[in-house]
Amino acid sequence: MHYTLHLTADCNMKCDYCYVRRGSRAMSFETAQKVIDNAVSGGQKKTGVAFFGGEPLLHKDLIRDTVQYARKISEGIDNPGADAKFYFKLTTNGLLLDEEFVAFCKKENIFTAISMDGTPAAHNAHRLDRGGGGTYERAERAAKLLLKYMPNSPVMMTVNPDTVYYYAESVEHLYSLGFAYILCGVNYSAKWGTSDINEFRRQYKKLARFYYDNTMAEKKFYLSPFEMKIYSHVNNRTYCGERCELSKNQISIAPDGSVYPCVEFVGDEKYKIGDVWSGVDAETRQKLFLHVDADKAGCGKCAIRNRCNHYCACQNKRATGSVDEISPVLCRHEQTLLPIADALAERLYKKRSGQFIQKHYNEHYPVLSVIEDRLK
Repeated sequence: MHYTLHLTADCNMKCDYCYVRRGSRAMSFETAQKVIDNAVSGGQKKTGVAFFGGEPLLHKDLIRDTVQYARKISEGIDNPGADAKFYFKLTTNGLLLDEEFVAFCKKENIFTAISMDGTPAAHNAHRLDRGGGGTYERAERAAKLLLKYMPNSPVMMTVNPDTVYYYAESVEHLYSLGFAYILCGVNYSAKWGTSDINEFRRQYKKLARFYYDNTMAEKKFYLSPFEMKIYSHVNNRTYCGERCELSKNQISIAPDGSVYPCVEFVGDEKYKIGDVWSGVDAETRQKLFLHVDADKAGCGKCAIRNRCNHYCACQNKRATGSVDEISPVLCRHEQTLLPIADALAERLYKKRSGQFIQKHYNEHYPVLSVIEDRLK
């Protein structure tokens, strides 16, 4: 089970594409503690906990206290959680990242990701501070600090209509900073023009060359758009390996302890499924999962529906206002990306690239990759 703790809806930045409903309320330690206790009392042996916001580093002490509390339980000899394992994640904009906290994350093995949108121009187009100023220089300093301690940390970038023209350049820029794991998302809720959408083809062809060259050079890296599509073909599975698991294996906890099915739904009372004190309504939770899991209208006859990202309820809600409606921009994006990814994969397979074969055909690669990273 995976719990996302929304420590606060407050933030020290003002990104114009942020979907978080702003608020100043912060999660109490008692609420975070209850989440850990519930995981243990529920008999979970492995529990994922993600610290989220707003900006979670506005509450560093709460993060420290929660991690230490979970460690104390899992390392205890006589308590019922002695055999429980907790795995922590953190996503930050980096502005409050300092050496002491990065050292703490490394010590506690907190998988830490930073948000950056690429080149200075692409990043500063939307990722602004509260005064309206660009944040690239501060984010870059934080990125270098993070990579110094944890060189395998991922970067999360968002592509907008005005920055899609620099998509490939931005990926290469982040790679040059030292990021080997680059997670790319598209702001489907933005106003996309026809020329903006068409630009995806040119950019993905550039990125395919980047991917090919680095793979043939046996360089280890992860570029989410291509990895996901290649995975869906090799394993005959959907976009992320499975359909949206809204409220099934992951839930979000609001600052006040209310429980929601995922990050996009926090604060929307009609999607509240319980709270950490009285528990989760199992029937409501199951109905919501089954509803989202059903095929979407208009997708039934689509040739790529089983390899498309249209199942993501958060993404659909953010882009269209409904979990049942698909953004037309998403459709065009998927139809553009998939054939380019397939052609790339076919080319690398025919070349018998060792890095490509290991990454996509060796079932043990994910474990071996993690071990390799930790030995560096």
